[in-house]
Amino acid sequence: MAEARTARGARIERPLSPHLQVYSPLINMVMSILHRMTGAALYFGSLLLAWWLVAAASGPEYFAFVNGIFGSLLGKLVLLGFTWALINHALGGIRHFIWDTGKGYALGTIDMLCWSTAILGVVLTLAIWGLTGQLTSLVAHAASVLHLIVA
Repeated sequence: MAEARTARGARIERPLSPHLQVYSPLINMVMSILHRMTGAALYFGSLLLAWWLVAAASGPEYFAFVNGIFGSLLGKLVLLGFTWALINHALGGIRHFIWDTGKGYALGTIDMLCWSTAILGVVLTLAIWGLTGQLTSLVAHAASVLHLIVA
């Protein structure tokens, strides 16, 4: 129990506020946290996009330099994460829009919308990267780096 006192100094027994250790993580809790995290990550990704646009406007040498960074394994992983964050955040926004209409508040529907957001975020990210050929390039790049590490 938390210790609290009245204005006259008498002790009042009150229960502590529940903490994360009390609750088991539910999918709607996880997706709410991920929605906030992806929103914050999109700020960082927007800076990368602005950097790329400035490089494109600055000239071919600097543009090639920035494209070289984005074309590295680390750069591709960051761009893959940015793509997932963008899609996941957009799908979370659609989920919240559905809830804003007053629909989808049944517990089964909430879980279904949250799981759909999680699964579709990954599937659509992989589909976009696969259709553009970037996923194959990323896997090949990662395999060559792993081969260098293992050999």
